Amino acid sequence: MILGSFKSNAEIYSNPWGLPASFSFQNFIDSWQNYNIDVGVFNSLIVTVLGALLTLVLAIPTSYALERLKFRGSTLIFNLYISAMMIPMVLGWIPLFFLLMRFNLLDNIFGLTIVYAVSQLPFSIFVLTTFLSSIPKELEESAAIDGMSPYGILLKIITPLAMSGIITVTIMNAIQFWNEYFMALIFLQSRENYTLGLAVDFISREAEYTNAWGTLFASLTIAIIPVIILYAIFQRRISKGMTEGAIKG
Repeated sequence: MILGSFKSNAEIYSNPWGLPASFSFQNFIDSWQNYNIDVGVFNSLIVTVLGALLTLVLAIPTSYALERLKFRGSTLIFNLYISAMMIPMVLGWIPLFFLLMRFNLLDNIFGLTIVYAVSQLPFSIFVLTTFLSSIPKELEESAAIDGMSPYGILLKIITPLAMSGIITVTIMNAIQFWNEYFMALIFLQSRENYTLGLAVDFISREAEYTNAWGTLFASLTIAIIPVIILYAIFQRRISKGMTEGAIKG
């Protein structure tokens, strides 16, 4: 696929598995200029970055409250979050469709961002709660004796110590948001709001009639390269974070 993105259509048909005779970036230029793949890249960046940040904003204090601020019903709430991980997301698509319509967030990038963030909350809370359980409570007690507020303890003590888990959750959520297709297909209709997955799908359907396979391969390459780079850079940290979380749990 990556090699095909540098070939002309004629060369793709004549030599599909070989190296290109000359590496040309014309397919990338066509996908960027003629098929507006840049819009999909930009929209995917928005939902990925904002979705990952919103998930953290919701998951970190929730995990801290469930793990440290034990209150009546905290165990039940935690178990409900864990149970939500076993419920297929497809069961909520129709209610979410009408809910977004009611609040005028249908066919809206920010509405999709909220859906993404909420969909990853159970997983994020599960992982972060596991990390928080390993942090000694004596550190919080010492900070409280020194007059630090619960918010200060969370921000200045807990968050830095749980950074390995936070980074792991952020990266895995970002990859999930970047690759997500079905919810974007359901909740977005306008081409100017298409995420990268929808933009590539549009090019794929066009290629069936125009034979623009080189452009399609270039678009797919644009879609997967950021994920490969991100995972290659943080592979050891992700593996370490998930292993630590499993051991601590």
